[in-house]
Amino acid sequence: MKIAAIQMVSSPRLTDNLAQARTLLEQAAALGAELAVLPEYFSVMGLRDSDKLALAEPFGHGPVQDFLASAARELGLWLVGGTLPLACTDSGDAQRVRNSSLVYAPTGECVARYDKIHLFRFDNGREHYDEGHTIEAGTAPVQFHLPSGDGHRWCIGLSVCYDLRFPELYRQHARAGADLLLVPSAFTYTTGQAHWELLLRARAIENQAYVLAAAQGGVHDNGRHTWGHSLAIDPWGEVLALQAQGTGVVLSELHATRVQQVRMQLPALQHRVL
Repeated sequence: MKIAAIQMVSSPRLTDNLAQARTLLEQAAALGAELAVLPEYFSVMGLRDSDKLALAEPFGHGPVQDFLASAARELGLWLVGGTLPLACTDSGDAQRVRNSSLVYAPTGECVARYDKIHLFRFDNGREHYDEGHTIEAGTAPVQFHLPSGDGHRWCIGLSVCYDLRFPELYRQHARAGADLLLVPSAFTYTTGQAHWELLLRARAIENQAYVLAAAQGGVHDNGRHTWGHSLAIDPWGEVLALQAQGTGVVLSELHATRVQQVRMQLPALQHRVL
């Protein structure tokens, strides 16, 4: 199965971001991708954290959700919409949103929703981030199944950015049978340079699964510099494809037999004790 990570440098302008995403998705489809993954905050990277509140959509309809549904349907893709801000309908909190990753089938139907569980907070004296001010955390892991043209029914575990630092989430995906892990992200340049590839390769190795990470990668209008380095990794931890910075499509090909081979040669998942 061919898969594509879409790397973007999103701006505060929704229409510009959607146009950029559509162009890159068309490229992915033309290259034969069955599954395409957009980065975290693909639809908006605001000048202030609070800018996302004005763009919050109710789950089920809205400009960004309509865009994702039509792109999946018109391009014949399984499409993971990075993240977009969804209204906190359960708690009624108007000052925060859910940072949600939505999955669309080629029919345009939304088949899965994952709300980011772990909220990023970082302060090194020069950079300060605290997603908890504007985001309400999700509570549950989510997987979905993709019947590929190669005859394999892929089990795919969803995660977002800072989740990457919490291996227990990915272990739950592995227990559910996941053989592909998705990580749409907007890692900062500082933390990405130090930890991004190391953590992604560790998640692939310890869960003996493919990993596809679609990232923001460049300098944004708000001054934030994201690390980029969107990549695909195989179950042995080998980097299959990578793009360092700038917009682009990172294409890779997955083989279910590779997952089976790694898990048979080194049956670590069967050796779990805890």
